Amino acid sequence: MTKPDSRRTFLKTSLAASTSLLLAKLDVLAEDSKPEFIPDKNFDLKILATNWGFDGSMDSFCDKVKKEGYDGIEVWWPGSIGKQNELFTALTKYSLDVGFLCGGNQSNAKEHLESFSGALNATAFNKNQKPLYINCHSGRDYFSFEENKRFIDLTTSVAKQSGLLICHETHRSRMLYSAPVAKEFILKNPELRLTADLSHWCTVSESFLADQADTVNLALSRTDHIHARIGHAEGPQVNDPRAPEWEHAVKAHFAWWDKVVEMKRKDGKGITFLTEFGPVDYMPAMPYTRQPLADQWAINVHMLKLLRNRYSS
Repeated sequence: MTKPDSRRTFLKTSLAASTSLLLAKLDVLAEDSKPEFIPDKNFDLKILATNWGFDGSMDSFCDKVKKEGYDGIEVWWPGSIGKQNELFTALTKYSLDVGFLCGGNQSNAKEHLESFSGALNATAFNKNQKPLYINCHSGRDYFSFEENKRFIDLTTSVAKQSGLLICHETHRSRMLYSAPVAKEFILKNPELRLTADLSHWCTVSESFLADQADTVNLALSRTDHIHARIGHAEGPQVNDPRAPEWEHAVKAHFAWWDKVVEMKRKDGKGITFLTEFGPVDYMPAMPYTRQPLADQWAINVHMLKLLRNRYSS
């Protein structure tokens, strides 16, 4: 029988060794895939802000966004004429670009597609302002391959008609909720374009995807828009990316984003980022009071500065 003290020592030593090995592997993954970036002022980089968690008016939101140095905002297409007028008035007033979110929530695949189609067409063919892109929360993880493929066929058609960039997000509960499922869609749909939010895939796989590198690289080759949130193996958002304990997670995500930027530069193209750290419940909170553990707005501005300094200035 192992003595209690010996067993505790063994477990402590084993845990420390395993943790060190994991962190070493993650550091190697990040460093190996990280090109030597020299900021390029001519690179077409646009960084947008999310109004997710912002309680004020659209005018006050856009005013704050402009003062922080963002290029634009990403918002859901407003359902009412009044909200649309409020949005486009603010965009014009503060000279901001816009990217639109489009999705559906019906559990029935046919009804979901019909709702999605209506929202997509309203967004793509609006007469107020051409968006930089449309980001799709498309399909459901429990729809069949063919049911979900109809969303891709629809957006491919609308993209050709409108001349807009339309991307499908790698998002939990949606069509592209995991790396292995997304791989099949990517391989079988050559015109599929992606919004990369790999924090979701980290959570689904409970890893930093080191064992699915080929699939990740395939997805990055189809990426035209990035949601810049730092996830980890047990959740889609670290409590604060500035904290030293999350350095390995930050490195892993920047290694992926670096690859996309490198590809765009080689092709003479640009890229859009959204700083998308969210409020409670994405943001961890104190029990009972539900007070957030960190400042959502400050974190997103921190990400804005990191991205700007790394890629364009």
